[in-house]
Amino acid sequence: MTRIGTNPNRGQEVQFKPARVTVAVLVYAPSRTGYFQDRLEVTRLTIESILVNTRIPFNLLVFDNGSCSEMVSFLQSLYQQGKIDQLLLSKANIGKLNALYQIFQAAHGEVVAYTDDDVYHLPGWLEAHLKVLDTFPNVGAVTGFYIKQRVAMSSESTLKFAEQQAESVRRGQLIPRKWEEEYLDNTGRTEERYQGEISGIEDIIVGWHGLEAWVSAHHFQFLSTKKVMLPIFAEMLPEGWSDQLMGRMVEMDDLMDQKGYLRLTTLEQTVMLLGNAINEEMAAVAKTHGVGTVNAAVQDSKAGRGHAIAKNRIIQKGIHTVINYLYKLVNDTRE
Repeated sequence: MTRIGTNPNRGQEVQFKPARVTVAVLVYAPSRTGYFQDRLEVTRLTIESILVNTRIPFNLLVFDNGSCSEMVSFLQSLYQQGKIDQLLLSKANIGKLNALYQIFQAAHGEVVAYTDDDVYHLPGWLEAHLKVLDTFPNVGAVTGFYIKQRVAMSSESTLKFAEQQAESVRRGQLIPRKWEEEYLDNTGRTEERYQGEISGIEDIIVGWHGLEAWVSAHHFQFLSTKKVMLPIFAEMLPEGWSDQLMGRMVEMDDLMDQKGYLRLTTLEQTVMLLGNAINEEMAAVAKTHGVGTVNAAVQDSKAGRGHAIAKNRIIQKGIHTVINYLYKLVNDTRE
């Protein structure tokens, strides 16, 4: 074998300096039909809200967990534009817990702000999360949307902090009704189911060094650190892998709680739930923030391959239309 010259990088130092925070988005859209028919647009809004409404330095990592070609093409276009700093593509869906483990291992920043691909981030969201992380002691997770039910889940260490250490505590029915309605609309819950879930639960707001936060956190959107999360993943995955496609998220929350970490939510709402479709209210919110300015055109990597393929696409589109119609017919619960 012949080597010509010397590698010019030999003896050089790494010039790249990672931001303190890596914002990480886990994406999954296996098709553009049924439940996932609007997922590309929802994911686009999630990513654009991060890009437009985050004012402090961060690196953006996106992990695609086995999506369809249209989604992958969209993400690749953002990467090529320099909007995404790290793009991890998995041909197959490796499961959420495995993907989370890989995200926290691959993230450049010491702090990871994780989100599912259906969450809208409001202006100042990251600053508010970091303020809670940097102010309260021994914080394990900070989220931006308060869910009342979570007070009774994975919150024992935080409740103990409220009782024994917090400088101030407010208790009662404190959650704004609008937040509850948003939660119902975007999770498909009925009022009856929701009232059963929150029966006997009171809201608790704790104060520390002049800052207040809600007791509780959740796992579809949270900010944490590698120092907290990597040992949790290592303990949950002693062999480095889980066979489950979904699940074990509550187990992850419980383990964090058992280790004595606080689980808190920003006092002001800093993210909004999108669900699997964008309603008029969310479209209006996005418009007020100027979200929609990022190029989200999906490039068809197979364009121009002949009439036969085009014909197949027409057939495929017709099938997708029927599937989407039937899906809405079965799942539309409006009167």
